[in-house]
Amino acid sequence: MTDIRQAAEHEPIARVLPMLSVPHLDREFDYLVTAEQSDDAQPGVRARVRFHGRLVDAFILERRSETDHAGKLGWLDRVISSERVLTQDVRRLADAVAARYAGTRADVIRLAVPPRHARVEKETVPEAPAAKVQPVDPAAWGAYGRGTHFLDALAEGRAARAVWQALPGERWQDRLAEAAAVVVGGGRSALAVVPDQRDVDTLFAAAVRHVDEGAVVALSAGLGPAQRYRRWLSVLRGHARFVIGTRSAVFAPVADLGLVMVWDDGDDTLVEPRAPYPHAREVAMLRAHQLRCAGLIAGYARTAEAQALVATKWAHDLVATRPVVRSRTPRVVALDDSGFAQERDAAAHTARLPTIALDAARAALRSERPVLVQVPRRGYVPALACGKCRTIARCRVCTGPMSLPDRGAGALCRWCGRTESALRCARCGSDAVRAVVVGARRTAEELGRAFPGTAVVTSAGDAVLSEVAANPALVVATPGAEPATPGGYGAALLLDGWALLGRQDLRAFEDTLRRWMAAAALVRHRGDGGVVVVVAEAAAPTVQALIRWDPVGHAELELAQRTEVGLPPAVHMAAVDGVRAAVTALLEATELPGTADVLGPVELPPGARRPSGMERDAEVSRMLVRVPRDAGLGLASALRRASGVFSARHDQPPVRVQIDPLHIG
Repeated sequence: MTDIRQAAEHEPIARVLPMLSVPHLDREFDYLVTAEQSDDAQPGVRARVRFHGRLVDAFILERRSETDHAGKLGWLDRVISSERVLTQDVRRLADAVAARYAGTRADVIRLAVPPRHARVEKETVPEAPAAKVQPVDPAAWGAYGRGTHFLDALAEGRAARAVWQALPGERWQDRLAEAAAVVVGGGRSALAVVPDQRDVDTLFAAAVRHVDEGAVVALSAGLGPAQRYRRWLSVLRGHARFVIGTRSAVFAPVADLGLVMVWDDGDDTLVEPRAPYPHAREVAMLRAHQLRCAGLIAGYARTAEAQALVATKWAHDLVATRPVVRSRTPRVVALDDSGFAQERDAAAHTARLPTIALDAARAALRSERPVLVQVPRRGYVPALACGKCRTIARCRVCTGPMSLPDRGAGALCRWCGRTESALRCARCGSDAVRAVVVGARRTAEELGRAFPGTAVVTSAGDAVLSEVAANPALVVATPGAEPATPGGYGAALLLDGWALLGRQDLRAFEDTLRRWMAAAALVRHRGDGGVVVVVAEAAAPTVQALIRWDPVGHAELELAQRTEVGLPPAVHMAAVDGVRAAVTALLEATELPGTADVLGPVELPPGARRPSGMERDAEVSRMLVRVPRDAGLGLASALRRASGVFSARHDQPPVRVQIDPLHIG
């Protein structure tokens, strides 16, 4: 049959990127464009192409007059929409993220461009009026060294980069909104990435007090498909001047971006759980570098990665002076800090609620203030152990950890959900059990008995409170679920510090300090009677950092220790997971940089997340490849090429590659 389709007269060839996740097909292909498609088939639009006999989604990257393909070209099947959803800036960012994380561009673009909603795309959108910006008072930023200079640089459109340590009691949302307002007032746009929906709502409420509400857009995964796409399109079409969102918002197609901000970059939720597993902080800094715009990493605590930005002069410090810090922080007391009480607490090292903690709570309640109680885990008893030999109780079927979901209930496996009415230790045979970690609900029970007649409120899991009244009450919360209260808490009790500090994790100390500081920041300052009691050894460096309120010093120590032992961010590291034979074969076929150091293999625990497509009962092995900082892109490129070769062969089990994973162990 004769093909009667006529090629476009001008630039008849479309170079497209098929949305295929297999590494060996992460490249462009040329297709002919018909005369009817020519007007809509522009760079950045969605299209459909026939690839190996099936129709697949694709993005048009460019139009060309010639092709370097030697064979016959196929025809573009159709243009899905004329909307240019993949902008040049986002395309460049996707290329850089794929190169940085050894991934495919298709996987990155899926993170950057949400699924199309045809009805929303066809809606008529009125022209947005010019954004109205309220004047910004720089006084609050003046509490931080060079804070007002940072605002001046933003107003002048300079590419200022900073790491900001917020003081306790600071309304961080107002400070970020002020920085964005300065940028919007100068004629450019701002982007802020925060960990969760509660932070999105908090920052949005502050933003509309400084920037006209019609120019502020909030993006998050919790929105429905239609509403999410509608808001995303408003960003694409230039109606939004200040964009706020969770991790995927870091790819938002913001026009004329002048400032990108990340709040609380140590939060795990800022790491994308889908390939190629980018961290929002790293994507934000890549974007600031590509666009030559300003960047701000902010939080109460500081990560080693943020400190590395300061150490390499890529960013500068925004921290308050020590006198200001002392005037704004609550008093922090640890287990063997006898300065709080007249005599040393004899039960401090054995009681879960030592006397100093109970006294602090009683004093706050007498002053008609609520008390915050932070516990590491939600639930009743999240972990059990043998009462005789202390061996961790594990499931007989999947070896997962056993927990106690409620008083009087049977033990429940946290991995497979199997219930055991009676536990017996596999090591010594004892049927006695003890709690390894006590959860929020069990803690609420204990506090209810210790403080009869006092209201006990729980904020954890699916029942997270955003705010509690400024009345006498005990508020039990897990990390990240602490509600605010007007005027601040009278006291905070940080329980079970050993459970946080004792984790076998690269980031245990850093993450513990971040969680503690987030809770302590909600407490009144010491001049107003605010006290924080941390149930942990005072001599521990992390506890000392909390007592002195020194997140910068703690981050410097973390960075120095990781540099000494060769761990990120002092180096770049790739984790390669899969069946041991496949992992070994992939690394043997990879042309690793000459400075590469290969570690492993080790077997990951049964509950570890396995590569997509891997058999359920197969053992997951991990090998680590470590290189100096300047060889990071070379390592990612080598692993990317090797993954493409293995993908094309179709004879190897799936292997997952993660660059600088958040948790190495």
